[in-house]
Amino acid sequence: MSSYVGVLVSDPWLQSQFTQVELRTLKSKFYSTKTLFGRVTVKHLPSVLAKLKQFNGKFDEKKIKTILDESYPNRAKEVEFETFLRAFLKVQSRGSKGASSFLKTGTTTFHHAINESEKASYVSHINNYLREDPLLKRYLPINASTNALFDHVKDGVLLCKLINIAVPGTIDERAMNTKKELNPWERTENLSLCLNSAKAIGCTVVNIGTQDIAEGTPHLVLGLIFQIIKIQLLADLNLKKTPQLVELVEENQDVEELMGLAPEKLLLKWMNFHLKKAGYEKQVTNFSSDVKDGEAYAYLLNALAPEHSTHVTLEIKDPSERAKKVLEQAEKLDCKKFLSPKDIVEGSANLNLAFVAQLFHHRNGLSEESPKMPVSVTEMVTEDEETSREERCFRLWINSLGAVTYVDNVFEDVRNGWVLLEVLEKVAPGSVNWKHANKPPIKMPFKKVENCNQVIKIGKELKFSLVNISGNDIVQGNKKLLLAFLWQLMRHTMLQILNNLRSHWQGKDITEADILNWANRKVKKSGRTSQAVSFKDKNLSNGLFFLELLTAVEPRVVNWSLVSKGETEEGRNLNATYIISVARKLGCSIFLLPEDILEVNQKMMLILAASIMNWSLQQQSDTESSVSDDTDVSSVTELISNLSTDDDVVKQV
Repeated sequence: MSSYVGVLVSDPWLQSQFTQVELRTLKSKFYSTKTLFGRVTVKHLPSVLAKLKQFNGKFDEKKIKTILDESYPNRAKEVEFETFLRAFLKVQSRGSKGASSFLKTGTTTFHHAINESEKASYVSHINNYLREDPLLKRYLPINASTNALFDHVKDGVLLCKLINIAVPGTIDERAMNTKKELNPWERTENLSLCLNSAKAIGCTVVNIGTQDIAEGTPHLVLGLIFQIIKIQLLADLNLKKTPQLVELVEENQDVEELMGLAPEKLLLKWMNFHLKKAGYEKQVTNFSSDVKDGEAYAYLLNALAPEHSTHVTLEIKDPSERAKKVLEQAEKLDCKKFLSPKDIVEGSANLNLAFVAQLFHHRNGLSEESPKMPVSVTEMVTEDEETSREERCFRLWINSLGAVTYVDNVFEDVRNGWVLLEVLEKVAPGSVNWKHANKPPIKMPFKKVENCNQVIKIGKELKFSLVNISGNDIVQGNKKLLLAFLWQLMRHTMLQILNNLRSHWQGKDITEADILNWANRKVKKSGRTSQAVSFKDKNLSNGLFFLELLTAVEPRVVNWSLVSKGETEEGRNLNATYIISVARKLGCSIFLLPEDILEVNQKMMLILAASIMNWSLQQQSDTESSVSDDTDVSSVTELISNLSTDDDVVKQV
């Protein structure tokens, strides 16, 4: 294990809200209180928080109690350190509008101000796609002129449905609690399922939890909804889904460079491609100020729909009138719903992006025939399925950590080393020497190598297996090595979190074998019969072991009437999708796919088991007294000898 321990918490989002200095200070206050009273309860929080310098003079104990009563009504309930941190954030968010409560996407930050146009557009989108859903008929269509949207998301059902519209099949709806009146636990489960599934499709959520949605916090709800809608609208902005995009490659550009572009950047490139052909001399670099005058839209629509082409729009001098004419033209292509003339003139970035994405979907103006691409490009687009799944898993995991740089493509975005340094700083605080780090944009290749050399150096300090690897291997984009490194980083992070939760492992660091032992003991103790020999045990493919483990940690979470015996391919697939949604419903942040369970991807099996273990340990109010009940640590001293990983690949290179 690393010497860079720092103060760690199990929730990556929560970790991202504090500096190490803040965490050390708050941890000291928490444990001082615990030492004084024997335990910390909700009753103690107002007096402890009121004495912190952050709130000194801003809140007294009475005010803090009033704020906390909304989320923590049971004053006798014992509080663990992470709950203490969340209570701190709750009070802090009331102290400064926009100071710490915001939701970050790859390109946009939402503050507390609510944009009524955006709300109306998102409501229209929801009504359009979910109006006929039987579970939602009782409150759809939503009236955009009211704040009904913020009430209707509180039980999590609508948001779960919206996620499945954006990326079909993400949530197994059998795992949702759908009865008309839900109790607080059932609502929280739905909201956990929603947030963990949102992360699993690429949403980056900062400073938002189940309580925020349960309270219908407007700016956070709208921010989350926009991210989900954006993912839906940009789903086809890649060469795999739309190979005709290869037409955008310029003479001096590499196809690989095109593949590395973020979807919104690719959308801008597509727009400029048509604008240039239409004779528009400016370059559109954003979806705000560059489209305010409506001129670019007039040229774009003339290029995409010559049958509706008109020069009248360009002759109009008043921006508002021109914007109105643009939308009249767009309406003929059924592409108006996200935007009003006012939104164009005011440069609403989110709504303009949605509008252009809609134009792309309805008429992209590219060749209808599939282009003939070089063999090398075809191989890149159709890379093997397992590699693609692993890239997706690591990309989503990195983005869930709340690092500064949003990753759209692991194989491209980490090659300058900067993203990996950011991730390492998150999981091993203090490990990065930022004085020797080079921040993008980096033009000189040797600067990228310097970053990547530091990445390798830190990896070795963390005891990763990195034999005969240099920073240049990362710069060159060696996929096997990158996946091997990221796997070791992800595994290290999970083990570190578990170690942090369980401080008394008889002097040993937790191992994969401990996790397997814990899972088997949990299942056996619950009276179930399944046992796993290892995390590559082929019997895991039917899903029954993990369903029994989930039942063992929370008896009511699995509906066994929905579970298949796993004797057929269809039955195994149903179990696999159900496992993932039930785990997310509990609160596990996982990024695997059903195929990972069906094919018994041992790395993903380990992470799944560790995530369930992590959740289970967090629920225990007294960690110290429960060590011997759950795991006989002294019986295990080494890793599972046959747990092969990509470490072997690294050693062979």
